[in-house]
This record gives sequence, structure tokens and C-alpha cells, in this order.
Amino acid sequence: MFGLLIRWAINAVALYLTTLLVPGIRVDGIQGLIIAALVLGIVNALLRPVVLLLTLPLTIVTLGLFALVVNAVMLYIVSAVTHHLVIANFLSAFIGALVLSVISFILSQAVVD
Repeated sequence: MFGLLIRWAINAVALYLTTLLVPGIRVDGIQGLIIAALVLGIVNALLRPVVLLLTLPLTIVTLGLFALVVNAVMLYIVSAVTHHLVIANFLSAFIGALVLSVISFILSQAVVD
């Protein structure tokens, strides 16, 4: 349970830093940030594995680069489900997903180590 809360906090901080770094992505307040981070965690846990499995042939052909597009789509889904996260266009979602992944990885490594 405690690990889940830490992971949620890491995602919230990573999402906040992503909104600061990527133009075209914004979040409405701290409450919106918390809700968006929660929905992002749920989408990544439930929907992302299914989408990655369905797009596996395309991911193999593109040597894994299509997984970046899947990440952007997951961020777009969070934006559609919660109106607290606003994404201007797909390019912002793509760059935001890339930045979010990098920041989340760095924060996870810093907390675990």
C-alpha cells in the first residue's frame, strides 16, 4: 500500500514537471494534478498493456518506437477522461509522454536507490 502511494506521488510530481517543461500541456490546480496522476496510473495499469499487446507487430516492425506513440495516446486518454489535464495537440502529447517517462524513471530511481 505504501509503495503504491509513493508511485502515485512520483507520477504526480513527474506530471507537474512535464506541464512546466512542455508547452501545450497544462493541469488545472493541485486537485486536478492529483486526479490526473491517479487516472494516469489506472490507465497505464489497465489499458496500456492491452494496447501494447494489440500493437505488438507494429511495435516490432518499428523497433519499439511505436511504444512512444502508445504512451502519447495513453496521455491523450487521460486528458479526455479528466478535464483537469489539457493537451493542445498530438505533438504536445507525444513530447509530454516522452518527458513524463524520462522524469518518472529518474524520480523512481532516485527514490528506490
